[in-house]
Amino acid sequence: MNQAENVVVAIERTVEKEKVNYLYEGIKRIFDVIVALIACLFLIPMIIGIKIASLLIKDTQSIFFTQERIGKNGKIFKLYKFRSMIPNADQVLFELLENNKELAKEYQLNKKLKKDPRITKVGKFIRKYSIDEFPQVINILKGDMSFIGNRPYLPREREDIGIFYDDIIKTKPGLTGYWQVSGRSNTTFQKRLELERYYSKNYSLWLDFQIFVKTFGVVLFGKDAK
Repeated sequence: MNQAENVVVAIERTVEKEKVNYLYEGIKRIFDVIVALIACLFLIPMIIGIKIASLLIKDTQSIFFTQERIGKNGKIFKLYKFRSMIPNADQVLFELLENNKELAKEYQLNKKLKKDPRITKVGKFIRKYSIDEFPQVINILKGDMSFIGNRPYLPREREDIGIFYDDIIKTKPGLTGYWQVSGRSNTTFQKRLELERYYSKNYSLWLDFQIFVKTFGVVLFGKDAK
């Protein structure tokens, strides 16, 4: 095979790959919209229940929490969640890490704390069953996120992600993903990045289906949640 033929073959393979990607993204987007619309039916009862539970523990602040996150191709978007921590959580975190070397070491390794003192009583429950993530169905409808994808990382984590960054942002962040069904809070930050790079390089409808099915076990049993 001469050089010209090699070029033609390479072009044909690229075109074929793009067709597969367009088909995958189209099917996935339809799935995302349908699931998100159905999920919205449960959002209002959740809002009422969480608000009542918060008032019972004398927490009168907003039950919602918004935060900037990194989306596909590095685009920054506003992510929606139910608030599971005290209102000034970021400020308290910085103070904790500055004054406690052991906690600073744990956070550096995992990018989270196993016994996080910032989590409220209501927050502990909704985090265990991933209820705090539910408002992200709005992000899915807006197209910022997908139901299945990598974790939506904080802009300040960009440097920590390092060499994994370019691979991870190739796909939309997800409400659930390969990392969440492969250990979740029991994995280090490094292992999480490796799992998410694997997803970005091997995503497919079959892999998404496997993640979708496994997610129910994680959510229903609160497996590996912190």
